Amino acid sequence: MSDDQLLAIQELLDNASSSLKTAQSMLRDLTGISDPSRERLSLRATSYNATSADLANSKVVEGIFDGQNMVDVNGQTYPIPANYASKSKLIEGDGMKLTITDEGKFIYKQIAPVERRTVVGSLIQEDGQYKVLAEGKAFRILLASVTFYRAEVGDQVTIILPKDGPANWGSVEAVIPKHLLEAAAKATMADESVAPTKKRRSKKTDDGELSPEM
Repeated sequence: MSDDQLLAIQELLDNASSSLKTAQSMLRDLTGISDPSRERLSLRATSYNATSADLANSKVVEGIFDGQNMVDVNGQTYPIPANYASKSKLIEGDGMKLTITDEGKFIYKQIAPVERRTVVGSLIQEDGQYKVLAEGKAFRILLASVTFYRAEVGDQVTIILPKDGPANWGSVEAVIPKHLLEAAAKATMADESVAPTKKRRSKKTDDGELSPEM
């Protein structure tokens, strides 16, 4: 059997697997027993398949970042170091490639970043987890980001989100501590309370007497 025939068979199998996953996703959505978010990421990962040679050697795995880990086409989860995800500002939906070296090291690389947008919210703690309340929703963020920025509950946080589609996680872009916000608010109030009033000037009337100018 030639290499071209092997590649053609592999392509057919990949297409069949993708169609099967799509059908399973639709069925699970109808029955209400699916994990839509995980299924969505897994299906998207089919477009990032590694080459046949890489797959044969089991050296490369490609998938989608779910806000905390990488999910491949089979729904398998691969943990991504929180510090790397935080510093790289990975966001939910980014295409990722994992290379496993001969020494057993896991090396991740962002290969297909999704379009981004930023929103501003307040840092809260809910169910023992740090989240950013913005646009009426609480977005989860990595603890590594909270630690890195030394953020505290009440701080104003700018997070990065996917431009399109739903998201449960955000990546921290910047933090404004609450004491700076409070100081700015107090300064604004003070400026408003001491705002100078216009002084009335006087002018002479025809009879030579001074009268206030309105």
